[in-house]
Amino acid sequence: MKDCAPLRALIVQHEEPTPPGLVTEWLAERAASVDVLRVDLEDHVPDPREYDLIVSLGSEFPAFDDSVPFIGRETQLIQQAASADVPFLGLCFGGQLMARALGGRSFRADRSEIGWLPVRTRDSELVAEGPWFQWHFDSFTLPPGAKLIAETDVGPQAYVIGRSLGLQFHPEVTPEIMDAWVGAYRHELDAEGVDPDALLEETRRRAATARANAERLLDRYLENVARITMHPVTK
Repeated sequence: MKDCAPLRALIVQHEEPTPPGLVTEWLAERAASVDVLRVDLEDHVPDPREYDLIVSLGSEFPAFDDSVPFIGRETQLIQQAASADVPFLGLCFGGQLMARALGGRSFRADRSEIGWLPVRTRDSELVAEGPWFQWHFDSFTLPPGAKLIAETDVGPQAYVIGRSLGLQFHPEVTPEIMDAWVGAYRHELDAEGVDPDALLEETRRRAATARANAERLLDRYLENVARITMHPVTK
């Protein structure tokens, strides 16, 4: 049997402290060809048709703030990907911006969600109840034609539109990422009354389970929503 061409993936990263984490490892296990676009540093918009999958990560910036220079460029990328039927996976900010770019609305939520929190899911085969890691202050409305998959009292947590999936939580998070976030955004935890040491301890304690849950979600998304058949590399 002829070998399948490697999955071509583009990761959109918005600042140094928000790396792809477990997403990178998951793609590496599938021998994917991966490009990383630092959209905060690079001003070009790549052609989404060059990729089989685009992953947009979290950001400290609001998806509704058009004064952020890269918001317009990434909105264009999302809309072009949707027109070309290129699967897009949005994580937290990425999910918020995809919702907005495709016709929904992004806004400041009534309250923040920070910590390992469960979600109410309508499709546990795709998005389990969790708990999933949350760190956000904003929310969004679903774009026209989207299907709600999971939610909390604060707002939507997962939705599918076409071959794309938007998430409000962070399946990519690792203990190393959490260490960096606590260092970079400690002021946000202090303002919300969140104990950083407890957060780090819980993240370490949940690391193995969180990894398994993230890999399951990513596998199900790739196979059932993006409809891309891939197999892990045999070692």
